[in-house]
Amino acid sequence: MYSFNEKSVFDASELSYRLLQGSAALFPTDTLPALAAAPNAASQLWEIKQRPTKKPLILMGSSATELFKFASLKSIEDAEAMASRYWPGALTIILPASGPFVDVLNPGGLNIGMRVPACEAAIELLTKSGPLATTSANLSGHPPSINAREASNYFPELPLLGPIPWPAPSGMASTVIVWRSIGHWQVLRRGAVILPEVSSK
Repeated sequence: MYSFNEKSVFDASELSYRLLQGSAALFPTDTLPALAAAPNAASQLWEIKQRPTKKPLILMGSSATELFKFASLKSIEDAEAMASRYWPGALTIILPASGPFVDVLNPGGLNIGMRVPACEAAIELLTKSGPLATTSANLSGHPPSINAREASNYFPELPLLGPIPWPAPSGMASTVIVWRSIGHWQVLRRGAVILPEVSSK
């Protein structure tokens, strides 16, 4: 039984408006619930989560086309091939970045992690809001939340995407791979997606 304050739960249109006005928010994905903000308001996420800024945020979007416009052209062909096999899905692809978002998502870094989630509710929100800076919906060092109630317990002041209850996630974090050079990827974190064609070395 869910007993959320109705004033804290919004549909995709309402929540996207709040995000674009600078609010952080909570929404479901196929893996774990997300804590999110518009990229130009992403700095608050490290503070809210009590997370070191040396740990980058992930740019989540509704399509590969939308995300890859922020990636370096040299990686696009490989990235599109990987995305065609595993997106939407539980694979985070780290690419050399171009454009304005790298400094706000990965301060001092050169890459951005990107993902298109396999969750209809998340895709509806991302279609309306555009790409969002995201991280798992838990305090740094604490267990990840797996549903709206747990996410809201961590961050009771933040709005949530409705309707609630959310679709059940896998509960397993995404697999993370990084592009090293043409035709060469490396697994940084093993997760929900198995990639036999990619080395962990």
